[in-house]
Amino acid sequence: MITTGRSDWLLISSLSLVVGILFVLSLVTGPAAISFLDSLNALFTGRAGAASIVMQEIRLPRAILGLLIGASLGLSGAALQGYLRNPLAEPGLLGISASASLGAVIAIYTGLSAVFSLALPLFAFAGAIIAVLLVRFLAGSGAATITLILAGVAVTSFAGAMTALALNLSPKPISALEIVFWMLGSLKDRSMTHVWLALPFILAGWMMLFQVGRALDALTLGEASAASLGYRLDRVQALVIFGTAASVGAATSVAGTIGFVGLVVPHILRPFVGAHPSRLLLASTLGGAAVLLAADVAVRVIAPERDLKLGVLTALIGAPFFLWLIFKQQREVT
Repeated sequence: MITTGRSDWLLISSLSLVVGILFVLSLVTGPAAISFLDSLNALFTGRAGAASIVMQEIRLPRAILGLLIGASLGLSGAALQGYLRNPLAEPGLLGISASASLGAVIAIYTGLSAVFSLALPLFAFAGAIIAVLLVRFLAGSGAATITLILAGVAVTSFAGAMTALALNLSPKPISALEIVFWMLGSLKDRSMTHVWLALPFILAGWMMLFQVGRALDALTLGEASAASLGYRLDRVQALVIFGTAASVGAATSVAGTIGFVGLVVPHILRPFVGAHPSRLLLASTLGGAAVLLAADVAVRVIAPERDLKLGVLTALIGAPFFLWLIFKQQREVT
């Protein structure tokens, strides 16, 4: 019989191997016809001219961001589902993704993104931070989970309405098209500048979210039981909210809105870890990285000449899964 510790070790090892393989595959996949060995040589030596530029300035940042963003979405989804005790919770529930999109829309609409290339990710991240502060203010410190969800829905609705208004009033069709394309989510044309911009906030978010593992286990017994065990629920709430804001906000600011990863990945992996949210955090981090790396490789293989957006592919996969979850929940209730 496999013990829990050994089962976790096998799962984490397997996921780590899959992530490593997909990361390498992401590095060697693209429209430029570069062989596997030539790709690695260009990446590490920098002496292969155009091939080195492709590997070091185009494919490497894309692969790193795919890993970081996917891991952030998977981790935050697992943390939110554990804290809210809601299997349908995901990072967009708190209004972070919608508000980050609104920030990017403002940068595009005002023309700042054309003047200063980093204005778009900076405005998007600012939108995410404002959203989480607003949710925290509306719900209050240590608020009930339903209050937190309602505050997130309100912020999401407002951000979505303002984004639609900007599209409606956009004086230039090109600006509207740029807004729509950005909101679809993509890792194309990202550079190491985007990596260094997002990395500190993503790592800070991870540090906060990994601190709440045991508290999430305690919360499975109820808030009163968790409090009696010595966990400060207001602190746990702050870590989950601000950890999600930092990691997902930074991810959205450089890649646009990529949905369903934070919803789907924890559900796929939960049967392998049992009813222990703390054990799901690391597994979902690796699982999210694997899913997004695989999706990013797929968009380059399926339609390399049409620029298929990453968010479109994840939605095509995630939406049917979401409907299946709803159907499953209804069957369990009845």
